[in-house]
Amino acid sequence: MAIIKIKNQAIDLDAAEIPNLPATKITSGTFDNARISLDAAEIPNLDTAKITTGTLADARVPDLNASKITAGTITDARLPANALNSNVSVPNQSAFKNIIQNGDMSIAQRGTSATGLTNGSGGYHTCDRWRFTENGSPSFQFTQSQSTDVPTGQGFATSLKMDVTTADTSLAAADGLKIEQRIEGQMLQYLKKGTSSAESTTLSFWVKSNKTGTYICQLRDVDNSRSISKSYTISSANTWEKKTITYPGDTSGAFGNDNASSLQFALWLGAGSNYSSGTLGTTWSAEVNANRAVGQVNLADNTSNEWYVTGVQLEAGTTASDFEFLPVDVNLQRCQRYFYKLIDVPIGDSGGYFTSGFLYSSSTLYSWNEFPTMMRAAPTLSSSNGTDYFIFYRDGAGDNFNYLDLTLGRTNGAMIRNNANISGTAGQTGGLHTTSNSKVTFSAEL
Repeated sequence: MAIIKIKNQAIDLDAAEIPNLPATKITSGTFDNARISLDAAEIPNLDTAKITTGTLADARVPDLNASKITAGTITDARLPANALNSNVSVPNQSAFKNIIQNGDMSIAQRGTSATGLTNGSGGYHTCDRWRFTENGSPSFQFTQSQSTDVPTGQGFATSLKMDVTTADTSLAAADGLKIEQRIEGQMLQYLKKGTSSAESTTLSFWVKSNKTGTYICQLRDVDNSRSISKSYTISSANTWEKKTITYPGDTSGAFGNDNASSLQFALWLGAGSNYSSGTLGTTWSAEVNANRAVGQVNLADNTSNEWYVTGVQLEAGTTASDFEFLPVDVNLQRCQRYFYKLIDVPIGDSGGYFTSGFLYSSSTLYSWNEFPTMMRAAPTLSSSNGTDYFIFYRDGAGDNFNYLDLTLGRTNGAMIRNNANISGTAGQTGGLHTTSNSKVTFSAEL
């Protein structure tokens, strides 16, 4: 067959007219990407060492066991949202995260009910560490009690109840009512108040009332006369509701590092115009009375009104965590730093032994009493006084006496005495016994 040489001419051939070529004949030139089409089976397997550049799609990366990640840092964005809540322990977190003491209202050394609280009744009456504070000269009256009415399924057994027994439908300008807790400055230093690193705090609690509307929660810096107030709303009558409020840190004014009251936490229940006629102080600032409780409803305006609270927790940070339940003995001991009941015999009870003592002289009885925990400061004594309220038994004899007083008070204990109604021999020892309706308590409350 003759071969015809065609030079410098274009030839139009159909694909069928082009013979197949072995790959070895193609030794130069470049194919366009469009001319290359390979089935997956035609691509040879590659060792990972051959992949030295480029980026693999997520779908091309196999799942890894966590044990294979032995170096480097994983950014926060790579962690699931709940990782820190459930799986990671946070270092340096206090075992007592709650600034509030007895927030579950479970300790009530003074008793479970107090009636007729009104003008002049400011003080501690039922649940430990919770102070009834009134301002001005109000005409209302309340009964305060430790109640068993609590939110269902939350772990609480008790709440603090305020029950209006005498109404005051129109509070005078200077009148006010709040339930307070006062905190030592030395217990608040970790909040770093007064520095550029001041911590935010978050308040959470359960509340219930038939009186709906706006209520005020105030933080007050006593050392620097600064305060901040936030409101909450009781939306549904006679329904337990959980409230959460966050307060920013305060970069001005440090808390005193001592055992005095530095922070006052107040749950307002009524406020006259002296405390409510301004603009609510929702940021830390120099305290202005008129800005403290703006919008506060008057709980005292009807004898049908009741208000309950429990599960009160104030903690560092911007998130409310679950309430910190303490063992009852720990909770009691924290309260005993401020109030210690040596003996309290109810009316109708026959009394009992409560401590020991000795005769310093024939007519002077002394008794040293160690406290179960260090009290905040040297305490004051409160003791029943009345004819034959106490008995000192020694050597087969007994002396009835009428009172006890404090002769030496320390933070770790106190010496109490009676220097009348006693007739014995110096050096005699014995036991002190109460009669009906007798009590001996020590207080170092703020």
